[in-house]
Amino acid sequence: MSGQETQHFWNIDRIMKLIIGLAIACVLILLIGYLRDVLLPFFAACFIAYILQPLVDLNRKFTHEKGRAVSSILTVLEVLAVVAGIIYLFMPHVIKELDVLNEIIHEVTSGKRPMPKEYVDVITWVENYVKPSDIKSQLTDLHIGSIISKGTSLLNESISVILDVLGWALTVIYVLFILIDYPQIVRGFKLIIPHKYRENALVVVKDVQTSMDHYFRGQGLVAMCAAVFYCIGFSIVGLPLAVPMGILVGILYMIPYFQYVTLIPVAIICAIYSLSGEITFISLFGRSLLVYVISQCICDYILTPHIMGKEMGMNAALILLSLSIWGSLLGIIGMIIALPVSSLIMAYYERYISNPQASK
Repeated sequence: MSGQETQHFWNIDRIMKLIIGLAIACVLILLIGYLRDVLLPFFAACFIAYILQPLVDLNRKFTHEKGRAVSSILTVLEVLAVVAGIIYLFMPHVIKELDVLNEIIHEVTSGKRPMPKEYVDVITWVENYVKPSDIKSQLTDLHIGSIISKGTSLLNESISVILDVLGWALTVIYVLFILIDYPQIVRGFKLIIPHKYRENALVVVKDVQTSMDHYFRGQGLVAMCAAVFYCIGFSIVGLPLAVPMGILVGILYMIPYFQYVTLIPVAIICAIYSLSGEITFISLFGRSLLVYVISQCICDYILTPHIMGKEMGMNAALILLSLSIWGSLLGIIGMIIALPVSSLIMAYYERYISNPQASK
């Protein structure tokens, strides 16, 4: 734009609207930050419902339902059944492996088992911050059989535990109702926009929705496949806690390059298990690295191009930056809304500020 066009574009009216908009945004950020503990179940439920929306549509085709209630209930039950099945099948094995790691640490710290000098710092750090016995006790409390056997004794637990359970239950209820009324909720958000700006705003929203659909659902499918590959690979090479580590890698796969953060706990597990004398650290950690290499090659060069195409929407560096900024501002809620809000801001900037003539 020329200098005269720029001056005409940035008039007093536009500048005041920008200032008012920024002030409203700041107030909303402060309000969400103040209420984030209360709003967290709702925002988490919105994100989960958004991810599960294709599954609801699939269930509607199978049930031939005109509404959404039955298919939404089926979707929630299917997801809960899968999660409960995973816990039921793998929790005993995980607890058994935690017992083995805890026994190794106990024998080393008590002097029953000789420990090389290079392992002293690792064992001390694990004993201070990541005790397998503490993890085991938490997982045991989550075991379905243990919860059922306790019966009414659950009421005698601390208030914080009860509130945590209610928080998870509230999230499930939120997910169910959001799935049932998903089209109405989406339509309601569109009606919030003033009629004067609705047409232009919906163009930006549609761009963001396409980008988010492309990223979240595509990357979610790739992350699910990655979790399966890592669980199988870690199990084959004999890594303790193979299933939890594989699932953790799959979850972190939603954030570009964050899956490599799991190399640290994998290295610690390998170091502890190598103290048993059954296998060396280099051998076990080398096999685990081979799992990373093979799984990443399959995901990056076979699955990602076919599922998501060559473009992932936002640049990986911008994704990490937006997650860092919004996460520091609003905690977990900020990380949930980081990508949609950042995409909305970028789409608005490119269409109406960077190149306003193109939007006319």
